[in-house]
Amino acid sequence: MTVKILLTLLFLVALIGVGVYSRRHSRSVDGFVLGGRNVGAWLTAFAYGTSYFSAVVFVGYAGQFGWKYGLSSTWIGIGNALIGSMLAWLVLARRTRLMTQHIQSRTMPDFFGSRYGSEGLRVAASIIAFVFLIPYTAGVYMGISTLFEMGFGVPYAYCAWAMAILTAVYVILGGYKATAINDFIQGIIMLVGITTVIAVVLDGKGGLCAAVQSLGAVPSDADPAVNGAFAAWFGPDVWSLLGVVVLTSLGTWGLPQMVGKFYSITDATAIRRGTVISTLFAVVVSGGCYFLGGFARLFPAPDVLPNGRLAYDSIIPTMLSANLPDALMALVLLLVLSASMSTLASLVLTSSSTMTLDLIYRDKQSREDEVSQGKINAEVAAKIERRKVVVMRVLIVFFIVISLMIALNPPQFIAQLMGISWGALAGAFLAPFMLGLYWRGVTKMAVWACFAWGVGLTLINMLLGNPVNPINCGALAMLGGFAVVAGVSLVTPKPSAAFLDDIFACYAK
Repeated sequence: MTVKILLTLLFLVALIGVGVYSRRHSRSVDGFVLGGRNVGAWLTAFAYGTSYFSAVVFVGYAGQFGWKYGLSSTWIGIGNALIGSMLAWLVLARRTRLMTQHIQSRTMPDFFGSRYGSEGLRVAASIIAFVFLIPYTAGVYMGISTLFEMGFGVPYAYCAWAMAILTAVYVILGGYKATAINDFIQGIIMLVGITTVIAVVLDGKGGLCAAVQSLGAVPSDADPAVNGAFAAWFGPDVWSLLGVVVLTSLGTWGLPQMVGKFYSITDATAIRRGTVISTLFAVVVSGGCYFLGGFARLFPAPDVLPNGRLAYDSIIPTMLSANLPDALMALVLLLVLSASMSTLASLVLTSSSTMTLDLIYRDKQSREDEVSQGKINAEVAAKIERRKVVVMRVLIVFFIVISLMIALNPPQFIAQLMGISWGALAGAFLAPFMLGLYWRGVTKMAVWACFAWGVGLTLINMLLGNPVNPINCGALAMLGGFAVVAGVSLVTPKPSAAFLDDIFACYAK
């Protein structure tokens, strides 16, 4: 226990120290939200990866999908690496950086407002982002608090409160620069932690070959007379597995906190380096998490909840508690803490900046007494920037409190919370964002239609009691969004050629 406490305290002190160090970079809006648009390849790649993979993946997804699909759940991690990381960087990074800088966009809602010339889209996108990032954040709290409760014996609620306070402190202090530096530190811990944990857990089952052989002897849920499904290449349910791959891989392309990483990267060289680093990071961390979860059937079955469902979120903690000595358990706790803190920081920074820049300060930039002859001087402009940063810091606290309340009274499993969040956000944003970077023909009405499609499908499914699994519903929302945008764009009025020429001029430079 002493080792766990000392390592955790050292980690927490480092986080706060980075926040204090980065404070000088967070006085302006660009500094607080984007790190001054001058963040290099390593920091951006690790920020992307650590925001992607949190306790939600390690505790929620890896446990649930490892139990359902066995070793084939590793395909989810491979999809995350190739589609969610490598392809995302190749398709989005360069164009996102160039266009957002050209149109002076700081957030995804800001992008929609400027790219499509609509203040209404800016407001709608900011509300959607704020509302549906809340269950995402709640899911992260649930994952980390569950594992800390097991590791330290501290009540779940106390763990959740502690994480909330810590996140608020270092994000408020240092903004994006602090989160990026901490993400790098946390990423190193995640790489070391996951490889070590896999080695120890498999060693406890006689090594890799013995563990796979034992898994092959586990009977199928559908037909107890059939063995080997959980050790097969594509597992017992390939189509449901594909839905998870789509949601967790393609879904990142439409998440504001993920795409925002491309806004701040320095140049094309950094993008090329970041692509490689981010992909390798995802292979190890995400691939490792799901590979580990694939052996869940070799451990005791999770408890059955009062509603008749299995307690999936307890699977990974059970696997770890059965195999890891105290020192390694401390490493695991740091792994999950690292993954979760980085994701939480990214989420709260995204949500607060979105509400501040795209809703509260959408029209009102200055007070009447600060304007002289229709202009403001440099001193007043700096004062306005500081005012916006203060509002963002207040909203960080507000967002954290709301998410915490949901986490303390969780309505569903972590995976289901994430399915709802990813489905609505990526279903609404992915298609109009990606297509808007490449296709001049996307119309304002098509974006409105996609917003309605992504949010509407998610809410209707939820209100009907989730007749379609939230994971599959989210995948449908994302893929269907492309058809919605394309179809509506073909039959609705196009923006003027002059407007489009100005928007796309950034690619000709």
